Amino acid sequence: MAQFALRLYTLAWRFIVPLAVLRLIWRSRREPLYRGHLAERLGWYGRKPDAKRDGLPVLWLHAVSLGETRAAQPLLDALRAQHPRLRLLLTHMTATGREAGVALLREGDAQVWLPYDLPGPMRRFLLHFRPDLGVLMETEVWPNLAQVCAGLNTPLLLANARLSARSAARWAAWASLARSAFGSLTAAAAQTRSDADRLRKLGIADVSVLGNIKFDRVPNPRLRELGLQWKMLVNRPILLLASTREHQGLAEEELLLDAMPAGLLQRALLVVVPRHPQRMDAVHALLLARGLRVVRRSEALPRADTQVWLGDSLGEMPAYYAMADAAFVGGSLLPLGGQNLIEACAEGCPVVMGPHTFNFTQAVEQGVAAGAVAQARDASAAWSGLTAWLADARGLGAAREAALQFSAAHRGAAEAQAAWIGRYLPARRA
Repeated sequence: MAQFALRLYTLAWRFIVPLAVLRLIWRSRREPLYRGHLAERLGWYGRKPDAKRDGLPVLWLHAVSLGETRAAQPLLDALRAQHPRLRLLLTHMTATGREAGVALLREGDAQVWLPYDLPGPMRRFLLHFRPDLGVLMETEVWPNLAQVCAGLNTPLLLANARLSARSAARWAAWASLARSAFGSLTAAAAQTRSDADRLRKLGIADVSVLGNIKFDRVPNPRLRELGLQWKMLVNRPILLLASTREHQGLAEEELLLDAMPAGLLQRALLVVVPRHPQRMDAVHALLLARGLRVVRRSEALPRADTQVWLGDSLGEMPAYYAMADAAFVGGSLLPLGGQNLIEACAEGCPVVMGPHTFNFTQAVEQGVAAGAVAQARDASAAWSGLTAWLADARGLGAAREAALQFSAAHRGAAEAQAAWIGRYLPARRA
């Protein structure tokens, strides 16, 4: 039954791949990186890696998108401290992930697209680079990838693993396919006990609970200083709508604008930073259609009469958090599971989130308990939380301090997971 499910899944992928390539070309109109190295999506990589890498341990790490790539930095720092001769093969699926991943590379490392999940391309990928060990970040489990790794005796780990109850139920509906994928993994390091329980039920025999490495990301002093410089330009409170998203044609920005308290923009600057770069123009048009005075980050700094500053830059999220008095973190008003609240807390920025936070369930619960996070049932309640902090200077100060303490209290997972990964590197080459 498991093999039949895998064949059916593979057949579906064969039909999907041409459409997926066309979609990449379409998206490349706004993000040109998508049309680069298209052959890599099918497992064709040209020249073999430099022979001088022979004898050095090659770790393949897959960080699908921007969030996983950012999260990988403290893990890689810890791994390189423990294994200085390590060589990295870094793979992605999105343009934002690949662009951010460049900063993680060192001499001798490589960065490519991971192929689509078909047996042939996956096998070509592994035989071309011959990594000693594969590490998938967080949720990126693919059936054919796992099966091909098992067939070639390439150990495959799932690091910083999370699996919501919702995702587990979806996998359970395809139990045979889940066993092909999860059952072929060597081991997993789960963020929480609940994640570990769900991963074991789907077939991973060896699961450790080692925490969330997103707490270990060290704030960038340059970006923090940049955010504080922006803050000094604005002689009024600053509220941030961060990592906002859309789902099935409905945008979180629209929900929040509809519920925004009257007169708020007469006394506060609103900063809006959508999660995905390709949405910037649409969000800009939405703000202008509401009659708001909008300035884009790429065009100018906020002026005295600016009502909304649109953060259309990449890699500056910590600066926006350092700038803000408080933030709403998106992906949480709509059923998307929420975006990374930990990054905001690390900059001392208290957070309001909507009701949909299944990607960060434990972190949200811990943040609420610490006084760093407030959870709102809808857009109106989100504004109530944000404006309550602005109206209470002492309460805001306490929330900002709580955010810093909450972020610091949960560090250490990167070191633990690096040591865990190191156990699977071949001793003769590590």
